[in-house]
Amino acid sequence: MSPTLVILAAGMGSRYGGLKQMDPLGPQGQTILDYSIYDAHRAGFGTIVFIIRRDFAEAFRARIQHNAVIHAGMDVHYVMQDVKELPGGFTAMTGREKPWGTAHAVWCTRHVVNHPFAVVNADDFYGADAFRQLAQFLRAAQVNSHEYALVGYRLGQTLSEHGTVARGVCKVDESGNLVSIEEQTALALDPAGGARSTKSDGSSRQFPAETVVSMNCWALTPAVFPQLETHFTTFLRSHSGDMKSECYLPSVLGKLLAVKQASVRVLTTEARWCGVTYQADKPGVQAALKALHNAGEYPEKFAG
Repeated sequence: MSPTLVILAAGMGSRYGGLKQMDPLGPQGQTILDYSIYDAHRAGFGTIVFIIRRDFAEAFRARIQHNAVIHAGMDVHYVMQDVKELPGGFTAMTGREKPWGTAHAVWCTRHVVNHPFAVVNADDFYGADAFRQLAQFLRAAQVNSHEYALVGYRLGQTLSEHGTVARGVCKVDESGNLVSIEEQTALALDPAGGARSTKSDGSSRQFPAETVVSMNCWALTPAVFPQLETHFTTFLRSHSGDMKSECYLPSVLGKLLAVKQASVRVLTTEARWCGVTYQADKPGVQAALKALHNAGEYPEKFAG
């Protein structure tokens, strides 16, 4: 079976000030999402599952229906990330609008994803090689296997000059396996090089530019769904009444690694990541995408 691509597109873009997944950034008005669809198609993915929210579902579907690659034969499914869809009889606090995070988003696809699958963010540009690496790993994966993978990027290439970013900081062993992953939600460029994370108590921690980080570019199997439900249920016991707390996919997978209930292979790639966390990041991303077109990496027009 051709692998499935799950695209996380339900984020609210609070730091960006709008829906990044719908913003035209390519030379012909392509969104970053269009590039992921194009790269996934040529890497051999046959199905795409979009995780979205109901409040922009109609506009999102209308935009996707104009994507030429989608009409080239890919199967498409839409899954709503509903804050009220919770396991174990839990209920969300009245008035909560913010999605429950990436672990919950992936768990919401459990009824439509039946084969090994990749997970990516809708608003991150991962590069064609990342999708080739994911597809190659997934074609050999077993449906019930707890052997997963992620595409790792260098921290120094994933920072913003305009504010803090959230990244999953990875520790990788000599064999290329993930040992641990730690979610850092406020990484800023360090004038001395690399990045620095500062906590509310004023303490800080420095990370070298070469540190491997996760950009939510994962290769998983359906065996992860029960694991996600178990850990998300534990999360809800403490946070079901919160308005903004989120359960992150890297955090759950890190916990699975710690108790040896999963293994994660770190796939290396020469692809360069780019993305927009803030509006001020936009010109740089537009220039990077235009350069890729000029270099022949992408045709002049392939979507829209």
